[in-house]
Amino acid sequence: MPKKNQKTTNTPTSNNIKLEQLENHKVDATNEQMTTDQGVKINDDQHSLKAGERGATLLEDFIFREKITHFDHERIPERVVHARGSGAHGVFKLYESMAKYTKAKFLNDTTIETPVFVRFSTVAGSRGSTDLSRDVRGFAVKFYTQEGNFDLVGNNMPIFFIQDAMKFPDLVHAVKPEPDNEIPQAASAHDTFWDFISLMPESTHMIMWLMSDRAIPRSYRMMEGFGVHTFRFINEEGKATFVKFHWKPVLGVHSVAWDEAQNISGKDPDFHRRDLWDAIEAGQFPEFELGVQIVPEEDEGKFEFDLLDPTKIIPEEIVPVQIIGKMTLNRNPDNFFAETEQVAFHVGHIVPGIDFTNDPLMQGRLFSYTDTQLIRLGGPNFHEIPINRPVVPVRNNQRDGFMRQTIDKLRTSYNPNSLGENYPLQVPEKDGGFTSYAERIDARKVRARSKSFQDHFSQARLFFRSQSAPEQAHIIDAFSFELGKVRDVNIRKRMVGVLSMVDKKLAASVAYALGIPVEKPEKPINKGIPADAGDEYEPFKAESSLPKSAALSMANTVKNTIKSRKIAFLVADGVDEQSVNVVRIALENEGAMVEIVAPKLGAVISKNNESIAVDHSLLTMASVLYDAVYVPGGQNSVATLAAEANAVHFLNEAFKHCKAIAVDTQALPIISATYFGPKKMDTKSEKLELYEGVIVNDKPKNLVADFIKAIAQHRFWEREKYRLVPA
Repeated sequence: MPKKNQKTTNTPTSNNIKLEQLENHKVDATNEQMTTDQGVKINDDQHSLKAGERGATLLEDFIFREKITHFDHERIPERVVHARGSGAHGVFKLYESMAKYTKAKFLNDTTIETPVFVRFSTVAGSRGSTDLSRDVRGFAVKFYTQEGNFDLVGNNMPIFFIQDAMKFPDLVHAVKPEPDNEIPQAASAHDTFWDFISLMPESTHMIMWLMSDRAIPRSYRMMEGFGVHTFRFINEEGKATFVKFHWKPVLGVHSVAWDEAQNISGKDPDFHRRDLWDAIEAGQFPEFELGVQIVPEEDEGKFEFDLLDPTKIIPEEIVPVQIIGKMTLNRNPDNFFAETEQVAFHVGHIVPGIDFTNDPLMQGRLFSYTDTQLIRLGGPNFHEIPINRPVVPVRNNQRDGFMRQTIDKLRTSYNPNSLGENYPLQVPEKDGGFTSYAERIDARKVRARSKSFQDHFSQARLFFRSQSAPEQAHIIDAFSFELGKVRDVNIRKRMVGVLSMVDKKLAASVAYALGIPVEKPEKPINKGIPADAGDEYEPFKAESSLPKSAALSMANTVKNTIKSRKIAFLVADGVDEQSVNVVRIALENEGAMVEIVAPKLGAVISKNNESIAVDHSLLTMASVLYDAVYVPGGQNSVATLAAEANAVHFLNEAFKHCKAIAVDTQALPIISATYFGPKKMDTKSEKLELYEGVIVNDKPKNLVADFIKAIAQHRFWEREKYRLVPA
């Protein structure tokens, strides 16, 4: 049985079937002749057919009309939410059989690899927005299983803003650009969003996650994924078990600083998209382990929260996450539109052994996704687009519609029938036919919400108190920034009142930054809001039985690798090539990616007249695009960089954003030109007293060991307390 973190290998499985299926639809026009869409060879693609050289274009020019018509329809409606995305192909390999809990074959057989396609995305912005907005990230996985497609359509946060899908249009309308001026793009820092949130106490837990560093990940490869809802596993005996799905990145969960995110948006708004593409092209395949939280049906009511409430987590201290397999993303799409843009996910795409629960948000999504694809992809045949096709045959009585590609030969398209001997046949459950879980239902039809959904603050409080001190400071800063953009002071006051129900320190800190007092929270009820939305805040003062949950803080994530980290080497003419080469080789041996940054492009000449190719100039790159910085020795190189304002700024910015910085002792003059020069010199021992994560050594071999450890730590957030570098 494969072990955790074991490398996935490609074997002849269903993955090859999917690859072959996609290959059949690929066209390479190299050395080919041009034709119309009907296969007619084109003699002239440069001129439309006219009545004389200066005359009107003729309606009969079918080649021109076909070309321009197709061009006019090249853009399909973008997704209302999750419009901006990036995708990748890969495989999923099971570590251990889950047959005890589910009859889903891809979760039973450890010998097969299941092909997958993953789409990461932001939620609020349009297709042209930045990757680095403060936002939820979509994490959707399509499993092409031997029983049909299973779509695990989730986010990088385990909960959601609302409990009932009825409120989803309201949430999206509130967070989208305001309708009068279409401002702001891909941002929640405006009045309509916070007006809605401050009136919806059920959103409090989710807004804590959104204001945390989870909302600005370092990379799609370094964020968790969650199925959000509670699903059911069904085994061969028909026994049901509740399950929640988790994706755990092998590289750990890491973020960028908020100031850094804003700078990246200006320098490279495609930062996450480029990062994912480049990593796969370089063979640094992103890996995520699949984990499940299993809850027996008989334990459904034993928790202090409702399992069906999508604004709640099951803390890992209560139900541990069991790691059961690994997904490896090993191939970039061949065509962004055909694959990443046209891929259609649906919560309702399940296979035998997986079923739904009565989570009211999930129930609404089961309707919404199909409806969305009908308008976005032009009709009911979106399942025939190659990226959406299962690897198993599709046989049914669905016919016709826009863009139908299947050519059905049977005379009959109904069931029962005698003319076609009842083909295609229904499949008994014992042979893999899907049957829904026979859940007992005995209830009245109502428009209401369960009283068990009414605790809106205990898990928000648990989340905040589980964060490290720097993470709590970042949450306070995020609320202060977002609410500082809100013009209506009444919304600010109301939101601070809500925060006072989470944590007094949080509310007081945000109120101070906004220049307003902390007032008693308003009742959430207003005209038009029914009583079951919460008559008073008083009943919601529940406390979690857990004081903290370690799994909720990114301070406790994996910090044992520098694989795929990008390191900038600042150099100029006269650099010590040994100082460059020793550190470079050591970092690359650990899986890091090194880039040479210099005052100009081309090459620099080392002190021993060796030519070193330059990857980027200081004019085109910035420290925000790297994980760490190294300054090699060489007196002439150091002197040039110390006199170069862009080089000094590069280092100041890296320090401000708490990144590891390593410096050859010869390069100390450039450090002296920064804001973070040595705190002081111990005259007795001549040892430098340095800030956290700043490494100085005159021997590259000694320096590199400490540098690798520092990069693996990701950030040294304690530096933020010094506030040395101006914004």
